[in-house]
Amino acid sequence: MKRPVLFTSIGIALLSGCSTLDALNPFSRSSGPKMAELQPIQQAVDVRVLWSESVGKAGDYTFVPAVVGSAIYVAARDGTIARLDDGSPAWRVRGEQALSGGVGANERMVVVGSAKGDVLAFSAADGSPLWQARASSEIVAPPAVGADLVVVRSGDHRLSAYDPLTGKRKWVYQRPNPPLSLRTTAPPVIVERYVFAGFPGGKLIAVSADSGAPLWEGTVALPKGATELDRVADVTSVPVIDGRTICAAAFQGRASCFDLGTGNLLWSRDISSSAGLSIDSRYVYISDDKGTVHALDKASGATVWKQDRLFMRRLTSPLPIRSLVAVADVRGVVHLLSRDDGSFVARVSTDGSAVRAPLQRLGIDLVVQTTDGRVQAFAMP
Repeated sequence: MKRPVLFTSIGIALLSGCSTLDALNPFSRSSGPKMAELQPIQQAVDVRVLWSESVGKAGDYTFVPAVVGSAIYVAARDGTIARLDDGSPAWRVRGEQALSGGVGANERMVVVGSAKGDVLAFSAADGSPLWQARASSEIVAPPAVGADLVVVRSGDHRLSAYDPLTGKRKWVYQRPNPPLSLRTTAPPVIVERYVFAGFPGGKLIAVSADSGAPLWEGTVALPKGATELDRVADVTSVPVIDGRTICAAAFQGRASCFDLGTGNLLWSRDISSSAGLSIDSRYVYISDDKGTVHALDKASGATVWKQDRLFMRRLTSPLPIRSLVAVADVRGVVHLLSRDDGSFVARVSTDGSAVRAPLQRLGIDLVVQTTDGRVQAFAMP
């Protein structure tokens, strides 16, 4: 399964250093189920590498590429930030401090974060520094960059909003947290007057982009169990939106879809996921914590198909592109499934290191960033 890190309610890791739930998770013990070995498949479609570039290693963090038009903004643990145009660096800078969260971007600016809670903004045109601000704690999620707002999620699960021109803080949203929570690398999502984010305790929250005031709260999953560990049911992945529908998934919980404006529950399914989901005009796709990829009917949540031959390969969230669904794993392999029935149609390898960052679209093509810092674009059929 993915390796979510547990935190106490005051933001300190329950397990020292980079320890994770693996030691407490029966599926990751040496005596437990083993990762599925990949079986040969027939390559039904041709997938080719468009370009490949190295940006720097992620270390214990997750760096997500930001795609803005034809430009891709990437970052690494050592402080490197770069803009790639057609795979070639248009600019590359290296800051004075190590990074822990990124990348958020739009046409004007690129924003990243540090383990000390620094929010760093740079020009999208040439990488020159714009401003620096402070969040309340470590930043491991990419900042959300909108036209009039930059929103940062810190490790203590607070949302802090900043003026994109000056870096001045505009508001802070916080809510009570349970005794244990998972470290999440999922950014907030800005849509019109809303900011959406998932929280510990299985909650999906909509707050006002103007003031940070709560607008509605949806229950993705209800914590259950006898111990605090059993009761961890956090939304650790990015909420996804299509039209008036917003969906989210919870670890040890459910996948649920809501009306975007009101927060009314549309449907819910018992599927545990820390990797998350995606959505298109027909289906909701989700990678569960045992390595099964599900396609669910967007209107009802009914199962359309599932692919269970990637057991325990620590999958990313699925990404639909045209007639395919892409998902990557802990060994750096990208699997392409048929959108219609979930069958394997192609498989491509990266550099062999884990893919933790969600896959990104570049037009009709696919962008992948590995933990060893290889950024690749694949032409999709």
